[in-house]
Amino acid sequence: MSTSNMVSDLPPSSMTEEHEHGQEQANEKSIDPSHARHSSDEESTIGYEPNLSHVPTNTSALTRTLSAVRTRESGKDLGPPPDGGFQAWSQVALAHFVIFNTWGYINSFGVFQTYYSQTLGHPPSDISWVGSIQIFLLFFIGTFSGRATDAGYFTFTLACGAILECFSIFMTSLCTKYWQLFLAQGVGQGIGCGLMFCPTLALVSTYFAKNRGIAIGIVASGSATGGLVFPAVIMKMLPQVGYGWTIRTLGFISVATLTPCVLFLKQRLPPRKSGPIVEWAAFTELPYLLFAIGMFMNFWGLYVGFFYIGSFSRNIIGVSSDRSIDLLLVMNGVGLVGRLVPNLLADRYTGPLNLLIPFSFATALVGYCWAAVNGMSGLWTFATFYGLFAAGIQSLFPATLSTLTTDMKKIGVRMGMVLSVVAVAALIGSPIAGELVIRDDGEYLYAQMFMGSAILLGGLTLIGARVTKVGTGLARV
Repeated sequence: MSTSNMVSDLPPSSMTEEHEHGQEQANEKSIDPSHARHSSDEESTIGYEPNLSHVPTNTSALTRTLSAVRTRESGKDLGPPPDGGFQAWSQVALAHFVIFNTWGYINSFGVFQTYYSQTLGHPPSDISWVGSIQIFLLFFIGTFSGRATDAGYFTFTLACGAILECFSIFMTSLCTKYWQLFLAQGVGQGIGCGLMFCPTLALVSTYFAKNRGIAIGIVASGSATGGLVFPAVIMKMLPQVGYGWTIRTLGFISVATLTPCVLFLKQRLPPRKSGPIVEWAAFTELPYLLFAIGMFMNFWGLYVGFFYIGSFSRNIIGVSSDRSIDLLLVMNGVGLVGRLVPNLLADRYTGPLNLLIPFSFATALVGYCWAAVNGMSGLWTFATFYGLFAAGIQSLFPATLSTLTTDMKKIGVRMGMVLSVVAVAALIGSPIAGELVIRDDGEYLYAQMFMGSAILLGGLTLIGARVTKVGTGLARV
């Protein structure tokens, strides 16, 4: 029998063992550079006392070995996400309170818009810059906080954001000038929110696969509960204790609800130490690029309704300040349904992108209908439907983004990149609407058309993202 036949008759395990044995011998020789010299010169070294200072060491080889071990450990496959159980759902509950303190506070800005316009005497476009810079920084900081999360610094990043958020709220309670509000509530809280928002969404995404949409929906509904609690506290306390202690009370609420989040939210995946802050290659993926553009257009107009519902109802319809706050409460309250039901349907039947598109068109349609509102019944109808459909956009947005990411170790940086794109839209959208109100002599028609058109273009672009991802046929995405 030939040698080749003998080799071919060996079982694969034997061939593997022989290969590994030969590899080990080769490694042993390569690790000790004196091996070959030692065998050939063995007789000549009898009676020779070597100089120990020149004996080669294996330090470099040991370093390489340990580095390889660390690399294998950091890239260790932990298996599929738990997709349920106490640990996963407890992370959802805690993350809900993070969004409660970030988006929930921001969704309450309509109350601040009305109050600051009355007390500071600044036009709506000036006041809206405070809320817009807050949203911009929340999104933009996501590029860096998301990468820090991927690198294993989730708890540190979250703690820094929580401390800055609470500190800025207490500083806001001391403000008496516009520039002070801009720095404390706009810049300070915006950075704090940005350090918490993206890492929290990225964290929850790693605990779920099949139920990811409903998990993110529950987390995102924190913006609705916060949008109910904070305005209600302001409406109740502001006439009784004044501005300062009202804002301090909001600060105490944030301290109480963020502390357990910092203590018990835990990162599941091992850190990805290497990698850029921005993964530019992601923008070469056409579905991802079109999704980013589509969400830019959506968020360009989305917060116009939240920011200006109060001033519109007071200045155009003639309702009281308390009633204008009630409208904002309704708009945020129906957001609970708008965040949970679409994500549940997306998980069970359609996929998030397939629902995000019709929710964009529905929000744009309601935005156009706002122009026809001329009484209280129309206001209640607008607040209800706009709050419902806009909430669907807000909650389906991160769920869709996670489906466009195949490597969940990159979810933080890829989510942060889209958030930074959206940040620019959120920064300029509401001030543009405020300027349009001024150009329209205090009327809101131009701002309403701007809002509806921006969101409509966003929905059309999202259709392009879907077509480039799965084509025109029926598919879950």
